[in-house]
Amino acid sequence: MKADADNGSERTPARRSQKEATRQRVLAAARELFDTHGYQGTTIREIARHAGVAVGSVFTTFASKGEILSEVMQSRLDRLYGELDRVMPHLRGSTADRLRTMFAIHFNFEAPNVRLFLSHIAAAYDWTLPPTARPYGRTPRLQEIILECLDKGVHQGDVRPEARLQDIVDLLMSAYAWTYRLVVTEGADAKRLTEVMDRQIGLIAEGFQPR
Repeated sequence: MKADADNGSERTPARRSQKEATRQRVLAAARELFDTHGYQGTTIREIARHAGVAVGSVFTTFASKGEILSEVMQSRLDRLYGELDRVMPHLRGSTADRLRTMFAIHFNFEAPNVRLFLSHIAAAYDWTLPPTARPYGRTPRLQEIILECLDKGVHQGDVRPEARLQDIVDLLMSAYAWTYRLVVTEGADAKRLTEVMDRQIGLIAEGFQPR
């Protein structure tokens, strides 16, 4: 009996290791497919084939295609948010200028895999996503960073105290996502996207500055 128990305890870590290996293969395959085929053009079956695993193995690890994309993006976004957490407290200038710097960092970070980020945005409009999926718009850390910037602006006097900060966050996030259309329509690079976003931030800032 003891030998059986020992064998069982050895098999459990092995199964866990195999499951994690499958998970990583699925994520690596999905990352490549989302970046080349887009969100709508990528299927669970294609992800499984590309990863060299059974379709059933994908579904035992992830609840949906949207959840797979969320996991792919989370590891990337954690690095981005870590960089913003490091930089933002040291920025000087107006709230609008600090927002411009923040979004410029975003654009430059996503530039090498911009189509992957377009998939992240596209998933936000998939109404079949389960609550566990976190497409663009369901990433609370981004909203928190923007709110922190705006709240600092209230204290330094260039954001009206009565302004509805969450409404400003929504406008900024909408403008940011909409600006990415230029990647599709004109092949815009990070510099071009930043220029357009800078102007949009200026317009939004006219609404939240003291009158």
